[in-house]
Amino acid sequence: MSSRSSSLRFVTFVLALALLVVACNRSKGGSQPGTLRVGASAVPHAEILEFAKPLLAKEGVTLQVRTFDDYVQPNLALADGSLDANFFQHTPYLDEFQKSRPLGIVASTKVHIEPMAVYSKRHKAIAEIERGETIAIPNDPSNSGRALKLLEKAGLLKLDPAAGVRATVRDVKDNPKDLRIKELDAAQLPRVLSDVGAAVLNANYALQAGLSAAKDGLAVEDKDGPYANILAVLPAEQNNADYQKLQRVLTSVEVRSFIEKKYGGAVIPAF
Repeated sequence: MSSRSSSLRFVTFVLALALLVVACNRSKGGSQPGTLRVGASAVPHAEILEFAKPLLAKEGVTLQVRTFDDYVQPNLALADGSLDANFFQHTPYLDEFQKSRPLGIVASTKVHIEPMAVYSKRHKAIAEIERGETIAIPNDPSNSGRALKLLEKAGLLKLDPAAGVRATVRDVKDNPKDLRIKELDAAQLPRVLSDVGAAVLNANYALQAGLSAAKDGLAVEDKDGPYANILAVLPAEQNNADYQKLQRVLTSVEVRSFIEKKYGGAVIPAF
């Protein structure tokens, strides 16, 4: 074999290896400088990100927004490298999620709070809810406990004080109206409003259904608490320069003003 042939084979090998590295890197989060792929719920998260796009473009970063209609896939996509970050959840949900799926995702910047509320198509006040009616709540552990605490605040039931934010239906100690608590996937709750006495909705799904906690909620969650919606990333991306620009943009005066004007109290800045 000639030295020239060996050199050509070596160059070909190096080029092939370089292409493989590039291909692999492009499948990983944060691999393309100047581009960020962020997964989000359609409302309000993706809307906020779309507003942030031109602001981030001025910083030299192209933002690609991928919308999801559930609370599971955005974390799986982040973990497998399909996304660089996601924006749809609060820290208690992420912590609970990773008990069964330890993906190594970390909570990052707090962006906004979405007050959970009780909604009804049958009643205009909590006091109108009748004995034996069904109340639908989210079925994931962090949000079901949150919903039960809101029902307790509304005076519909009492929980075991020791249960805290992780309360379950088993922790209901007093149910004077014999209400039936039905746990469903959070995304399904707006669709069953006509079939139940009331439902406790996360604000993003309420907004998609044309509902606002400030205008339509029969009982509304307190604004303080651990439920600020966050950017979430893998640890290796926290110091990524592009990601840090996204953090700054999403906590800017411009984004604060956008949230306040667009959602009228249904979504509240957390910064």
